[in-house]
Amino acid sequence: MTIRTRKFFGTIALLVLVVVWSLLGMTIAQTPWLAGSGLLQAIFYVVAGLGWVLPAMPIVSWMSRPDRAT
Repeated sequence: MTIRTRKFFGTIALLVLVVVWSLLGMTIAQTPWLAGSGLLQAIFYVVAGLGWVLPAMPIVSWMSRPDRAT
């Protein structure tokens, strides 16, 4: 697979990841046990805001891998 094709599929995967992550984050943020505590909300938003980076890192490294020399 060429780098151009990997970047195309990786971009689609990253977009899907961000949309799903944000929808899950909004759903969890509305739970009553979280909505009632300001401290828990702050912790949750920091973790949810930075947490998507961990699953995105392998996708980005796969996308930027150079083509194989043939």
